[in-house]
Amino acid sequence: MNNSVGNAGRLLWAGLRALLVLTVVCGVLYPLAVTGVAQLLFHDKANGSEIKDASGRVVGSALIGQTYDLPKKNPADAEEPVAPDLRWFQPRPSNGLGSNSVNTRYSLVLSGATNRSGDNADLIKWVTDAKAAVVKDNSTADHEVKPSDVPADAVTSSGSGLDPHISPEYAKLQVHRVAERNGLTVAQVDKLVADHTDDRILGFIGEPRVNVLRLNIALRNLVAAKD
Repeated sequence: MNNSVGNAGRLLWAGLRALLVLTVVCGVLYPLAVTGVAQLLFHDKANGSEIKDASGRVVGSALIGQTYDLPKKNPADAEEPVAPDLRWFQPRPSNGLGSNSVNTRYSLVLSGATNRSGDNADLIKWVTDAKAAVVKDNSTADHEVKPSDVPADAVTSSGSGLDPHISPEYAKLQVHRVAERNGLTVAQVDKLVADHTDDRILGFIGEPRVNVLRLNIALRNLVAAKD
């Protein structure tokens, strides 16, 4: 009997020591080591890939898209449609997952696709309406946008719904409108797009892309310098 109690006690004590050691190693030392390495070698990415404006204020993340809309006339009216602020480069559409009432600069709460098939009536209407809006919004007095000029990412949301990038083609399509709305030359805005176009990763992974937030920060700085 005494031997059984003693053996049980030794087993419990061994289990408790293993629990304490593993808790310290896996729950304290390992997270601290990983956090330290991340902060040392990947400081920007480890902190959310934050983007700051000229004043040093954090205005968003390089990984999450934002909307650039005019303020609602009645913010309390959830049904009131929002209109894009056409002074700025516009991101991809982000249909389907609801709105964020806490921070309305981000259009979605969750990451996900619309899950509509190619022949879905809602999706077809979204794409058709979006293309008409892109043609109308980006045509200026001296530059007409044709439906054939509109790239796919201008009228469809990404798989996550939170894509922070647009294609160089969509960015260039917006150049004349942005230049006109901000009193800039087309050449100035076109250079902004060229300067903020990222090439394929390692030269062969993915597609060329433009981060809309970074581009709009550069646009704001250019307008401020003009004034």
